[in-house]
Amino acid sequence: MTKIEIAPINRVAVTASLVCVAAGAAVSAILRYPAPIVAGALVGVYLLFAIKVVQQWEKVALLRLGKYVGLRGPGLFLIVPVYETLSAYVDQRVRVASVSAESTLTRDTVPVNVDAIVFWLVWNVEKTILEVEDFVAAINMSAQTALRESIGRHQLAHMITEREVMGREWQRVLDETTNPWGITVQSVEIRDVRIPPGLEDAMSRQAQAERERQARIILGQAETEISNSFVQAAAAYAENPVALHLRAMNMLYEAIKEKGSMVIVPSSAVETMGLGGTLATASLGGAKP
Repeated sequence: MTKIEIAPINRVAVTASLVCVAAGAAVSAILRYPAPIVAGALVGVYLLFAIKVVQQWEKVALLRLGKYVGLRGPGLFLIVPVYETLSAYVDQRVRVASVSAESTLTRDTVPVNVDAIVFWLVWNVEKTILEVEDFVAAINMSAQTALRESIGRHQLAHMITEREVMGREWQRVLDETTNPWGITVQSVEIRDVRIPPGLEDAMSRQAQAERERQARIILGQAETEISNSFVQAAAAYAENPVALHLRAMNMLYEAIKEKGSMVIVPSSAVETMGLGGTLATASLGGAKP
């Protein structure tokens, strides 16, 4: 049942009422007759409850002897007191509802606490007034129920990494429920997902172990690639001994070109690769005149 209440008295009604009373009092003072002030007071009281003002962002339902007549507002209008009544004023601006779910089990049976906010607005005032008794409480309870159901359908990892996907799904479910009431849910944002401290420590250790495993896998892959490169190089040098000699000479040159460096080379390697003359030339070239 729709909640019916007397609309608050506005400044326009108060001003009109005072003007009527003052005018009646002035006429009575001139004529020295009480009837004008009584008439002015009666008209003032009537206008006090007959003049209604609805703000730009509001609408209200007019009921005549309890039967719905139509919507009024925004702006100024008149009603017949007692014969006509108004419903609660309905704000059509975007509203925010804060929703939380505590110790709710996820699909993988993990208790979590979730905080979220829901942005909604009334798009059909007639449906909202006539079909829902307390639409604010209804949207809050529906949002909380939908949040708990959404948590139960997702695993913890999905909730933490895919908040936007979960929010869109929750919005769709909640919008299907509230649309028949003339209310639409514009967006849903999950602000925080909290898990028990013990489980948080366990997840931290699991993540650290996973990082170590990945590091070892990468290191093993690098070792495999290096060994394959060595195998290919050995095959190339085996087919071309001159390339091996040139490589050895380049390595020795790089080692002794710095001043004060010392390299010990086996005599067999020097004789085999003919490096005696090369080393002497490099040494002379690096000495000062």
